[in-house]
Amino acid sequence: MQFITTVDAKHFHTEIPAKPMGKYVHFITIRVTESYPLFQTDQELNKAKVRGGLKRENRAPISRLTMFKRKQSTPERLVGRELLRNYGLMTAEECEYNVRFAMDNPDCIIYGFAIGDSGSEKSKVVVDTAFSITPFDDSHESFTLNAPYENGTMTAKGEKKELGKTKDSLGKLDGEIGTTTSRINQQDHIRPQVFFPSIITLKDPTEASFLYVFNNILRTSRYGAQTTRTGKMRNELIGVVFADGEIMSNLRWTQAIYDQFSTEILQSLEPLDEDDVMEYAEVAIKTLLQDEPIVHIDFIGNEFQTLLREVKALTSQEETLKAILQKADTEAKEYASHHIKGKKKATAKTGDKS
Repeated sequence: MQFITTVDAKHFHTEIPAKPMGKYVHFITIRVTESYPLFQTDQELNKAKVRGGLKRENRAPISRLTMFKRKQSTPERLVGRELLRNYGLMTAEECEYNVRFAMDNPDCIIYGFAIGDSGSEKSKVVVDTAFSITPFDDSHESFTLNAPYENGTMTAKGEKKELGKTKDSLGKLDGEIGTTTSRINQQDHIRPQVFFPSIITLKDPTEASFLYVFNNILRTSRYGAQTTRTGKMRNELIGVVFADGEIMSNLRWTQAIYDQFSTEILQSLEPLDEDDVMEYAEVAIKTLLQDEPIVHIDFIGNEFQTLLREVKALTSQEETLKAILQKADTEAKEYASHHIKGKKKATAKTGDKS
């Protein structure tokens, strides 16, 4: 069963190959913060000092916020795992992320796993570190965080007198009447409307794995530190590129976008205009692709909008979504039965039951 009509079937494998076969699909994505997410290590926001742009006048180094690889791929694969459980294709008992892997479902086969001597599968989804277009100093701000008592203030009225252990400057225990709580902290947060250009690559796709990864990207909306109040982010795809090799890095694409903004706008404290970012990102990716020494078929602009509408139509209807997930699951189990130790017998039993 073929799901997509806007893409030639030659770009997809009919089954998941055991060896690299030189087919790549690149999802050209702009990640846009919509709240105050945290991408941090050891309580500090991740950042890197790199060249501002590619042009000579923009070659001075600047610090940029960075979104490391796992902080992108992990939330997306977790969204896919939710769907597989929701539609009965995986259970929490048989496959629990970073605890035990079933080794024969779309998540394990497409995104990879490692279980010591029991087996491993290299991820077919390749994600590189993403960099903010704007400099670090313009893209974050510091907040003072506190945890008030139930009375609504930071001053105790005896709520935790028997539990208090921390003493204030007057020697009173935290929680005694009249003490000010010590539960105050400062934390840097990334501002809303900060843009992270990111190219997500799927190697050797089948049609079902292409739609599975595509859907995960579109659905995922929370990244960074796992809290209930921060981390909202939107993925705006501007194109898909089918190729026989990898394309440019996230950093190079980001620098090419940066080059198109005027110095006045870049030095302003105002957030970048989203329409400008999308327009410049499209121009930059088209220009950079012209220099890539590979064969590629690009779906960018109007062609991509047609594909995007088709994919959204497929994944927003329960019956077609279930059919896509079922096809991806069947392919994963067939692959596991042939190429993963210990799964041949289990898959055969599953087949007998059906």
